[in-house]
Amino acid sequence: MLKIVTGAQMQELDRRTIAEAGIPARVLMERAGLGVATAVLERFGPIKDKRVTVLCGKGNNGGDGFVAAGLLHREGAKVHVVMITPLSDLSPEASFMYRRFVRLAGKSSVHLFTSREQLAALLQESDILIDALLGTGLTSEISGRYADVIDCINDAGRPVVAVDLPSGLHADTGRTLGRAVRASITVSFGLPKLGLFHNDGIDLAGSVKIVDIGFPSALVDSINSRVALITPAFVRTALPPRKASSHKGSFGHAGIIAGSVGKTGAAAMAATAALRVGAGLVTVAVPSSVNDILEAKLLEAMTAPMPETKARTFSRAAFDRLSAFIAARTAVAIGPGLSTHPETVELVQALIGQLDRPAVLDADALNALAGRASTLTTCKVPPVLTPHPGEMARLDAHATAQTVNADRLGTAVGFACARGVFVVLKGARTVIARPDGTAAICPTGNAGMATAGTGDVLTGMLVGLLAQGVPPWEAACAATYLHGWAGDLVAAEKGQAGLISRDLIDKIPAAVKMAYEA
Repeated sequence: MLKIVTGAQMQELDRRTIAEAGIPARVLMERAGLGVATAVLERFGPIKDKRVTVLCGKGNNGGDGFVAAGLLHREGAKVHVVMITPLSDLSPEASFMYRRFVRLAGKSSVHLFTSREQLAALLQESDILIDALLGTGLTSEISGRYADVIDCINDAGRPVVAVDLPSGLHADTGRTLGRAVRASITVSFGLPKLGLFHNDGIDLAGSVKIVDIGFPSALVDSINSRVALITPAFVRTALPPRKASSHKGSFGHAGIIAGSVGKTGAAAMAATAALRVGAGLVTVAVPSSVNDILEAKLLEAMTAPMPETKARTFSRAAFDRLSAFIAARTAVAIGPGLSTHPETVELVQALIGQLDRPAVLDADALNALAGRASTLTTCKVPPVLTPHPGEMARLDAHATAQTVNADRLGTAVGFACARGVFVVLKGARTVIARPDGTAAICPTGNAGMATAGTGDVLTGMLVGLLAQGVPPWEAACAATYLHGWAGDLVAAEKGQAGLISRDLIDKIPAAVKMAYEA
């Protein structure tokens, strides 16, 4: 995984790299500018004759922009640089890169910002914009000419590449400081910044590309960060080996307790997802009267009909049989489509209180714990909880959906520590927290996944990995990453708007294959 850092930590890493490792600031700037130029070429293809406008501030962020401008000029782009402040205000390193760019492209390629009208006309003639205005040190509200420039960038309707983070975004909180650039891509240097992955940063950053600019590994290792970004390499190491001599028993038996009248789809999707992620066997316990319906939806998974209420949900009388069902499985998932029938709630509470193996609790299993989260402390093996913000608020008596969304990271970590469980707080840039207070953020996934059933798919993938012997932390991170990756594969092929959960399930094998090959 990659450590996620605050703005202050990033600035300290810069300082120590220069002072202790002896790497000059200009070298770091050259590497950063190369990273930006490379990202532009990768995203937009051949750049020859395209008009690229680079907007440079007075600090090192602006210096990175001058480097990128020179490199794109060499590639044949028609590059124009807009300086927001006079040359005399530039930092020494930015001034050096300015002079180098002028020697290469000529003074006619540089414009000093004078008015919104002047800039708007220039941007309308551009194909690509590069935001090199402000860096990680920004803490105050945007005003004056920087506010005017940011407004012009956003009004231009052109693709924007942000240097390190979108100007106007707080590097730590992910909040907009008055106004901020809306980027198509953000090229972030060395380590990802916390603000890119929560609050406004999720919408403003676009796709985030992390570029290695040569920070010494010893200095990176010394950074005290308890938040990380999940990477394909981490997922690869988490997945179990598939030996040639394997058989279905080698990959575990996942048990899923799910479904009720009208909600067998949730159980079917969870079961299929568990198989798609590699579980050897899957059996779904379901209320007896809907068993035939579920069997018609499943070919590879087995079912186990259980006693039910008159409302066709699990009844309290199913406790002994479900206890035996759990005991015969490698890992279990409880929750998809259960309903909140009072008798079913009572049953679920009793089952959770005696869990002694890896488990996933989702949906109505979480609703059954509303006001009774202390039940989790009796589990002999810490379960993995997969709430969305509303469910998280019902679990935490001191929270609302609004406060959860305002501090997703703090909420997930706080609950995981307080209850001794693993938390997968779903949403844009899902947060995974563990009982020791460390956390991870998932960079995959897209808005097309905001549709019915995707949470059931995640539950199935998670229990499928647990059944294969993957430890809870690794399983939670890997399942979440693969879930989002599968969604991204669907979106790339079909777009986001029409994405449905079955599409996601179909792409799980491709995502897993890519992870094994990462």
